Amino acid sequence: MKREYLTPDLCDAYPDQVRVVAPMFNNFGGRRSFGGEIVTVKCHEDNSLVKQQAGFDGAGKVLVVDGGGSLRRALLGDMIAAEAVKNGWEGMVIFGCIRDVDAIGELDLGVQALDTVPLKTEKRGIGELNVTVSFGGVDFVPGQYVYADNNGVIVSAQSLELPGV
Repeated sequence: MKREYLTPDLCDAYPDQVRVVAPMFNNFGGRRSFGGEIVTVKCHEDNSLVKQQAGFDGAGKVLVVDGGGSLRRALLGDMIAAEAVKNGWEGMVIFGCIRDVDAIGELDLGVQALDTVPLKTEKRGIGELNVTVSFGGVDFVPGQYVYADNNGVIVSAQSLELPGV
């Protein structure tokens, strides 16, 4: 059974420990809430590193992808998302677009992204892995934690538990 995260309850329980990302994301994944340790990819219209990371063990982790907010190319599609599920990733937060939304919506993966676009990226192998990325008024630091649901996305320096859970 997958854990459920309620960002309003986490904000109430830990008001001084969470940073709230500006509202900009839509929830596209089959998992409505997700959370875990941050792994980052910084890329622009090239999802080579997203594909690479999806192939690694992602248990307890969330891939945070800084695509520069580009709405021109999809940084995630159904094949990479299916690979992420196979490798135990909790979810992905993508500051950019995705495609294959109907298929991704059927997968046990949390996916928050800005929007959708049908055009794939070119694979040039360009990008940075596990660097601090910033968007939505928040820094996403590798090794810290991110939580997301239909209410929004929050970040914390440490793992959070809801009281009584």
